[in-house]
Amino acid sequence: MPTIQSLLKNNRAWAQAVSAEDPSFFQRLSAQQSPGYLWIGCADSRVPSTQLTGLLPGEMFVHRNVANVVVHADLNCLSVIQYAVEVLKVEHIIVCGHYGCGGVEAALRDSQFGLIDNWLRHVQDVHNKHRAFIEAAGDFAAQSARLSELNVIEQAVNVCQTTIVRQAWERGQQLTVNGLIYGLNDGLLRDLQMRVDSAKGLAAQFKQAMDNLGQTK
Repeated sequence: MPTIQSLLKNNRAWAQAVSAEDPSFFQRLSAQQSPGYLWIGCADSRVPSTQLTGLLPGEMFVHRNVANVVVHADLNCLSVIQYAVEVLKVEHIIVCGHYGCGGVEAALRDSQFGLIDNWLRHVQDVHNKHRAFIEAAGDFAAQSARLSELNVIEQAVNVCQTTIVRQAWERGQQLTVNGLIYGLNDGLLRDLQMRVDSAKGLAAQFKQAMDNLGQTK
C-alpha cells in the first residue's frame, strides 16, 4: 500500500520528467486553463479520464461521482457544467460510464450500503425505466453491462436538459454532448452513438443510441 511520502516522491519524479521534456509546460499551464472537453465520469479509481484519452493536464475539465450520475438538483455537478460551458467554453461534454461499475451493480442488485443507496436510486430509476430491455440481455454480467450503457445514455439526456446546456444552444454556442463507455478489461472507449448538438436533435439521437445499443461491443 503506497504511503503519502511515496506519492510525494512520485510527484517530484513526474514533475521533473515533464519539465525535462517541456521546460515551459507548468508556466503555460498556470497562466491559463483552456480545455476543450468536460468529462463527467465515474469516481472509480480504475477509470483515469485524462490518461485513457491521452490528454495532458489542462486539456480536460473533470467531474466524477459514483456511477457518473447527473441530477438536476446536484449543485456540485451543475456548477461544474456551468463553469465549463459558460466560462471555459468547452465544445464537448462527455458522459462516460464503464463496464463492471460497482454502483451500477449495486443498483441492479438493490444492495443496501447506507447513505449511498439514496444516490444509487437514480441508477435504479434507469433500471426501472428499461427493466424488460435489461432483463432480456441475459445473465447478471450482461444485464450489468446493458444498465451501464443505458445509464450513460440517460445521464447524457439529463445533461442536455439542464438550463445551462439548453441556454448555450439557444445562444448558438458550439457544444456537443457525447455518451461513451469504457472497458476495464481492454482499456478501450466505445461510442454509444449518443451525440447531441442541439435541443431539437435530442429525441432523434436518443432513438439512435437505443437502436444501436448492443452493437457497440
